[in-house]
Amino acid sequence: MRTVRVPDASAITRALEVVRQHLAVTPVVPAPALGADVWLKLETLQPTGSFKVRGALVAVGAAVEREPDRPIVTASAGNHGLGVAFAASRLGAQATIVVPEKASPAKLAALERFPITLVRHGDSYDDAERHALALADAGALFVSPYNDPDVIAGQGTIALELRAQIPALATIVTPIGGGGLASGLGLATHGTSTRVIAAEASQSPAFRSALDAGHPVTVAVGATLADGLAGNLEPGSVTFDLVRRDITDVVTVSEDEIADAMRLLVREHGVVVEGSAAVAAAAVATGRVPLADGPVAIVLTGRNVATATLARVLG
Repeated sequence: MRTVRVPDASAITRALEVVRQHLAVTPVVPAPALGADVWLKLETLQPTGSFKVRGALVAVGAAVEREPDRPIVTASAGNHGLGVAFAASRLGAQATIVVPEKASPAKLAALERFPITLVRHGDSYDDAERHALALADAGALFVSPYNDPDVIAGQGTIALELRAQIPALATIVTPIGGGGLASGLGLATHGTSTRVIAAEASQSPAFRSALDAGHPVTVAVGATLADGLAGNLEPGSVTFDLVRRDITDVVTVSEDEIADAMRLLVREHGVVVEGSAAVAAAAVATGRVPLADGPVAIVLTGRNVATATLARVLG
């Protein structure tokens, strides 16, 4: 089991300085089809198509500063890998990205455009993660998509932006897989009036199951449109305790509800998202997130959906 440092809120303020050097502030737009005071945070407009580039820039930057010649390895369903590839190309690091054999074709095509070593291994994210950890044992630095203090701090910068963009923000709704984003948002809003609610796919209910059990448990992972959220938690992940402390609730949504949310966002708001991003909108659309307490911001985490998948969902 790896020992991972638990970040604090001050790390998010420092991370914002790194993020601002490379990324523009993503906009928020109203979402009247989801509610009168509901807003969409468009992380789909990041240069890699996903919020994951935030944490990757902070983590790779810290790694290069500490050990500039040490190679980096990570496991990813696609978006974190894209973030690490972008960060490595910007900051001069050597990176190996391990992805499952069944990773999204859209994400694979995007990864292949970067000067990184791309390794396809296993049928699932869990298989890819185990292989990446084995590579790290040979001397590379493993940068987890979620169980990493710099990654968590980088993702938490979204909350700092949102609280500046939406006065009296009551609720942030976020997807959750390994919990890096949710942990960062929770840290950034800890002690404030803004609460965070997380949503996951019912086909991969790792966090809801962990919270119900009081500790991380292994769950069966089925096929899901939210492929970027699919997988189990790394043993000892610091995100479990952070989510348990700072997140108001974790709700689950079905595959049909994810598809409905993808269609609603395209047809009513002109926004293309992948299934992993749509889970948060689905939680609002299905009434699992209360809307009576003030402005609600939905973090639309990524747009990297295969054309064939999008066409099938849109029908």
